[in-house]
Amino acid sequence: MAMRIVACLNGDRLPGAHPTLPVSAEQVAADAEAVVAAGATEIHVHPRDGRGEQSLEPQVVAPLLERLRAAVPGVPISVTTALTAEPDPWRRFDLVQRWGALPDSATVNLHEPGAIEVARLLADRRVPVEAGLRDVNAARILVASGIAEEFSSVLVEPEEPEVRGALDQAARIGAVLERAGLADLPRMLHGAEETAWPLLDAAVAEGLDVRIGLEDTLRSPDGAETDGNAALVTLAVARLPER
Repeated sequence: MAMRIVACLNGDRLPGAHPTLPVSAEQVAADAEAVVAAGATEIHVHPRDGRGEQSLEPQVVAPLLERLRAAVPGVPISVTTALTAEPDPWRRFDLVQRWGALPDSATVNLHEPGAIEVARLLADRRVPVEAGLRDVNAARILVASGIAEEFSSVLVEPEEPEVRGALDQAARIGAVLERAGLADLPRMLHGAEETAWPLLDAAVAEGLDVRIGLEDTLRSPDGAETDGNAALVTLAVARLPER
């Protein structure tokens, strides 16, 4: 299976965090075109309302998906379900339940309250679910959930700010998955800020899927502020083995 190269376009960053951070549906769609041209194979996005705030409202998600699919037809679109987008777990469940337009996949952070319920709802709606695992406890939740087979892939995203600690956490998460017989579940590894590029390199070395974008870092590997998502993807693709 070919390595997935996911462009995470905006995340939970505040508007203005970077001059080119895409917020509106138009900006996100334009950025999607640019990152796909640079080599990204998938798009991950946090939908935003008219004020630039994260939102899981059906009337926000549907138009965004429509624009993205028009901009990058055939490219898989992943949407967040993080509580940063909707802090109330019960309301989040209701919003996802009311989605009329469905993404190609959704990420669910397993350490968050109500995560398993949302994951089960998405699976029931035939939306592939990526399990977000920030630490060993989240990996154990996946194993104990009783629905591990419903997840399409695993997103290993250690939050330790230092590279050594993040790599150690990722290794411990991997060990939990292996002991549970989940080693074959497709896996992505990524960091954030100072760990973004070192963990991308570690993922490449391990043959795991990768992601990069303004959600994870505002800087190039040399520490300079990046020009934007397309520039980040271009740099990431240059670090991959020839495809």
